[in-house]
Amino acid sequence: MQEVADHYSHGTLEETILQALDQSGKNIKKLQPDDLSAIDEFHLRGRIATTELAEEISLTPGTKVLDLGCGIGGASRYLASQFGCNVQGIDLTEEYCSVARSLTALTHLEKQVSYFHGDALDLPFEDNSFDVVWTQHVSMNINDKGQMLKEAYRVLKPGGYLALYDILSNAEKELHYPVPWAMSSAQSFLVSGGKLHTLLEHSGFRVCSWKDCSSQSLKWFEGVLSRIQEAGRPQLGYHLLLGDRFSEMAANQLKNLKENRIMVVQTVALRPSSA
Repeated sequence: MQEVADHYSHGTLEETILQALDQSGKNIKKLQPDDLSAIDEFHLRGRIATTELAEEISLTPGTKVLDLGCGIGGASRYLASQFGCNVQGIDLTEEYCSVARSLTALTHLEKQVSYFHGDALDLPFEDNSFDVVWTQHVSMNINDKGQMLKEAYRVLKPGGYLALYDILSNAEKELHYPVPWAMSSAQSFLVSGGKLHTLLEHSGFRVCSWKDCSSQSLKWFEGVLSRIQEAGRPQLGYHLLLGDRFSEMAANQLKNLKENRIMVVQTVALRPSSA
């Protein structure tokens, strides 16, 4: 797991983001969650995907959400600011947690959102703690998905939902590496849609919705790369998170999507209420 944490660690990420915000004309003292949307939702289709996933579940003020693999906190801040949710985020990368706390304080959401450095396979939360477990582009780095889902089920209240948006394998062919989540197959643990569906059911979940978002993801990603080719990299973008190999990772991500080596799925699963 340390190898995965190292992959995402930057070293000076907070300083890099704050500098980019300043250079792009953002007022750090009056920062809004939307000011960060170009960088803080580190998954295909960014804020669009987050909005669509949120629409699949009932979120109201006070809804308790666990953001599993929260990254630098984009989705958790969105859920707090737009729906009034109380969100706790957890991530394996300590630097991501630190940056998430800082950006959340700058957007004045620290009363609604908090972050923990920890492991999705051994969550530091009591049983039946959350109304929603939310996770986007996380399980690709987790080999023991059964344990991850078991923990998600445990911390959910009966009647609660798992909201998941992730990259899955779509062929027997090897991926083109490096990709944003892995330098090689040693860090990447994709499963097929059928396998994920089975794992969800074996963990006790009932799948409520399942949407293949692959074509929309390809179109969105082509648009992002096209804009970069035409206008250059923006001040704020995923390249700040990925470093010098961003271009290579992005090119491989595009090839994997075009060649149907990967698929992108949005699913919502229910932890049934006790009889």
